[in-house]
Amino acid sequence: MDGRADGRRLLLAVDAPSLLHRHHHARKHTRHRDRSGRPAWALHGMVRQILESIDAFAPDAVIFGLDDRTASLRRDFYPDYKAGRAEKDPELVEQLERTGALLDALGLATVTPPGLEADDVNASAAVWAEQHGWRCVLITSDRDSFAHISEATSVLRLIDGGIHGSPLLTPPRIEAMYGVPAARYLEFAALRGDASDNLPGVAGIGEKYAAALLSHVGPMEAVWADLDADEGRSIVAALDSWAAETGGRRIGSAVRDRLAAPGARERYEFNLTLMTARTDLPLGLTPDVPGTPGLLPLDPLRVQRVVGHLDLQATTDLAVRVLSTDPASTR
Repeated sequence: MDGRADGRRLLLAVDAPSLLHRHHHARKHTRHRDRSGRPAWALHGMVRQILESIDAFAPDAVIFGLDDRTASLRRDFYPDYKAGRAEKDPELVEQLERTGALLDALGLATVTPPGLEADDVNASAAVWAEQHGWRCVLITSDRDSFAHISEATSVLRLIDGGIHGSPLLTPPRIEAMYGVPAARYLEFAALRGDASDNLPGVAGIGEKYAAALLSHVGPMEAVWADLDADEGRSIVAALDSWAAETGGRRIGSAVRDRLAAPGARERYEFNLTLMTARTDLPLGLTPDVPGTPGLLPLDPLRVQRVVGHLDLQATTDLAVRVLSTDPASTR
């Protein structure tokens, strides 16, 4: 993993809340506290995993997306958005609320978009990187960022086994996993739905039919146009032809009928609206201005003081080595 493998600089964009949630549940049993006696196991787990990611990828800049915990434009639009999730542990909430201050104190860049979420920051980071000729790696434990995968942007989806046991998802890998081109993943997700966000999918479609539809018929714009103009005949023909070639069951009529059912298109459009991330957020990255938050390397004394407050010497030593190496992307 090399930040300049192809001559382009590299931006890491981190979905901080998803990592904090993951490490809260994985490390709560440690009851680790910082030098002030406050809960710090989730913060430490996030910092440690990001340090390992920086060590592996050697980026030129790192930005962290945070959720606005006081307002939600998506919840205003859909009051049941993410309804049904368990109430957050107060000890996790405390660490979530301290995350921005910790990262800012280090000199890393954080963005808390008003009314929005960390995924909107990830989406904006992917677009920023492409516009500036950089590469981008999005670091998250959620699927939301899969919609931003492109030639310039990959996703490190953190799962069990740490960064070296986690997949680095690229367009070919996404297509192998879901059977749809990366550029169609958002449409796939809108058809499938997302139970974790309390968003049902289009009734009767599911992952299998969604993948077949997007791979063999085309983008959903063309699918809806065929339903409107020709009663879905092209949908039926394309899916049945695919079934004949693969020896599978004919599904064309079933898929067409489910898409034509009352409310199907409205459900898809509703999901698409909720799932579409903002890509135009100001990130405050000025790579040509030394010392700008988010740019590596960082001041070693500052790193030692801030990470040292988490009270784990091995992590402090790793932080000083990883964050203060100059230049980061040529290690």
